[in-house]
Amino acid sequence: MRIDLTPRTGRSALMDALSPILAFLAALVIGGLVVAALGRSPAAAFVTYFMAPLSEVWSLQEVAIKAAPLALIATGLAFCYRANIWNIGAEGQFVVGGLFGGWIGVAAHGIPGDPLWVLPLMLLVGTGAGMVYGLIPALLKVHLGVSEILTSLMLVYVAELLLDYMARGPLRDPAGFNFPQSVTFDDAAHLPYLMEGGTLHAGVALAVAVVVLATLVLGRTLFGFAVRVVGASPRAARFAGFGDARLTLAVFAVSGAAAGLAGISEVAGRIGQLQPSISPGYGFTAIIVAFLGRLSPMGILVAALVIALTTIGGEGAQIDLKLPLDLTRAFQGLLLALVLGADALSRYRVRFVPGATA
Repeated sequence: MRIDLTPRTGRSALMDALSPILAFLAALVIGGLVVAALGRSPAAAFVTYFMAPLSEVWSLQEVAIKAAPLALIATGLAFCYRANIWNIGAEGQFVVGGLFGGWIGVAAHGIPGDPLWVLPLMLLVGTGAGMVYGLIPALLKVHLGVSEILTSLMLVYVAELLLDYMARGPLRDPAGFNFPQSVTFDDAAHLPYLMEGGTLHAGVALAVAVVVLATLVLGRTLFGFAVRVVGASPRAARFAGFGDARLTLAVFAVSGAAAGLAGISEVAGRIGQLQPSISPGYGFTAIIVAFLGRLSPMGILVAALVIALTTIGGEGAQIDLKLPLDLTRAFQGLLLALVLGADALSRYRVRFVPGATA
């Protein structure tokens, strides 16, 4: 028996809107069954995962802080994925942005007077470093035909090892008792806080601004139109004069720049110094966020908040309910699979063909 997917002739706008909600509810049901099988209360797990992080000001700030880099990276990735170009190495571009932008903060340490140019230069260098690092797999693809999936992924490990070497070697604090970390950045190299006495920093506002800008670019510019056309029909795009090579370079540059900005925002915001590791896997999680948000910047912002909420809730569940943190990652992967499946079912009809082979 063969399973065929045939496009629906009359797609329902209501079902398109409801499919991610139904997928989320299905993920909750499956997650509840797993929690029950582990001998815990599904109701208590739901409260810990989804209600408790929304009940305190500090936890709301933590959700926003975790969502900001995810939204930034995933918004950049959306440009690649809409054009059917696969950047899997945003983690490396994030790390490189944090490293080179943070290098400026280390070099500016001790300059008297808290110079105002330090933070803008850090953001500019971090964004530029991410963009340049993102262009490496794009250039290899355009000029040598090398798969961007492999090169972008392999470059992640190069970036991580480079950061580890720099934090333990040339950029290590000489007065830091041999700990593998740089000096703590001066106040001039820190992103300002948005709330007095809180942890919410300006990197969150940067993420929201980038999401709004990306919405305008994708929806109201010729470049955004070219990205959509190349993704939908490469042959039609070539007839329209949109070159594959130029677009590949452009979307990788945008994606790398967004990841680099996220990296330096994390270093200049939450961390405040260079360390051997500056990311808990934001670049890879952002791939999930991009598809959960249906490659729409506003949808990505909502998806980033949901993933950040489950991450904070998962940390609470690990403490309060003794549930493994891997359960949170499994739930996030399950949610992605169900959302993609619900989207497919809203666009296609499933038809079983008896007696046929695939």
